[in-house]
Amino acid sequence: MIQTRTNTYAGVDNEENHGMTLTGRIIRDAWVFGILPEGNNFAGKTAGDLQQLFEQVHQAWEPHGHLPSRLPAELAERHARIHAQAVDSAKAAGWSAELGDDD
Repeated sequence: MIQTRTNTYAGVDNEENHGMTLTGRIIRDAWVFGILPEGNNFAGKTAGDLQQLFEQVHQAWEPHGHLPSRLPAELAERHARIHAQAVDSAKAAGWSAELGDDD
C-alpha cells in the first residue's frame, strides 16, 4: 500500500496570527451559522474540507448579502460575540491589527 502525506490544518487556535486570517473568519462564520459547532477549531482537516466549508459559509451568507448588518438579530448578536471574542483572544496572545512595513 502506498502512503501519501496529507497536509492538514492545525486548527484556528493554532494559527500563526491567532485565527485572524481568512480561514479563521470562515471557521468563525461557520459557528455563527451553525455549520460547525461553536468552538470546533477544524484541526486535522484538509484543503478539500476547507473548500467545502468555505462553500457552505458562502451559501449561508448569500441571503444576507454577505453583510453582518443584514443578519437577523439572533445571528447578528452571535456574529458580534464570536468575532469580538476572537479579536480579544488574539490581542491577548500578542496579535496586533496594526499593519507592518511589509503589509
